Amino acid sequence: MITAVHAMVMADDPEAARAFLKDVVGLPHVDAGGGWLIFKSGPSEIGVHPSAEGGPFDVSLMCDDLDATMADLASRGAEFGPVEKARWGRLARMSVPGGQPITVYQPTYDPPATSL
Repeated sequence: MITAVHAMVMADDPEAARAFLKDVVGLPHVDAGGGWLIFKSGPSEIGVHPSAEGGPFDVSLMCDDLDATMADLASRGAEFGPVEKARWGRLARMSVPGGQPITVYQPTYDPPATSL
């Protein structure tokens, strides 16, 4: 039986990325040993997007209010690209030190992670 989704963020500097997710984003975490932090991410969902070559997996963080979330995270040092509007919501890409950007988005649909 599947009990959860475990997403991975790949980073050239995992210590910097872990510190950012812990200290700036404020995700609860456990130390799985030797400083290897595993973060709680709350309810989850899986979407399947088209890709010509199968492409890499992606991690996105959902929020109820993109502007308020960006302001809160920016006050702790997070940096964002421009806000974009998509058919499924509003989003911005958040820079992650030592890693690839993570999308933060406010869905315009009723997310199954919170509605089922």
